[in-house]
Amino acid sequence: MPQIIEPVSYHPEPPPNPFRWNRRRCRAAVDAKILVGRYELVEGEVILKMGQGPLHAFVITRLTAWLIALFGADFVRFQLPLRMLGMDSETSEPEPDALVLARPATEFLEENPGATDARMVIEVSDTTLSFDRNTKATLYARAGIPEYWIVDIAGRQIFVHRQPTPSGYGELIAYGEGEETGTFAHPERTVRVADLLPPL
Repeated sequence: MPQIIEPVSYHPEPPPNPFRWNRRRCRAAVDAKILVGRYELVEGEVILKMGQGPLHAFVITRLTAWLIALFGADFVRFQLPLRMLGMDSETSEPEPDALVLARPATEFLEENPGATDARMVIEVSDTTLSFDRNTKATLYARAGIPEYWIVDIAGRQIFVHRQPTPSGYGELIAYGEGEETGTFAHPERTVRVADLLPPL
């Protein structure tokens, strides 16, 4: 049976004398070839995107097939930038593993979609579970993204976050590998958690 979990309130202690990156600094560093390869900007920190392991890649492949079948190819993006809102707009530009759009991709030919264009974001966690459950959950909730999933590979479960507030999500439910869950948009078309995970 799905397990209701008390949502986490995340209040990080800022480090002394931090150097905070923003989108402009990141682009200048990319242009100067100082910052190379894939990265994402989260709360002023540049996080380099390492190569994917085979389990992570397997889950992304499963998610791709399921989300495209559910929403259509024009409404789904994978591992691409998402613009944040308000104070986070300059210091955060995450690249969620999957993003479901409220409008078709053809409307984003000149700029990346923003948080208000997102119906749902998904992160796949193999080595980043704590970061995804705390920092990213709070960031996505502040942006008002209505639904945030974390596919926890090691724990063989999916964390489903809903009811965003400025301090975090109001609802968090964990679904085990033998259970099914669905999205807000298509609650009747459920997916079995095990079908998105690598086989044992």
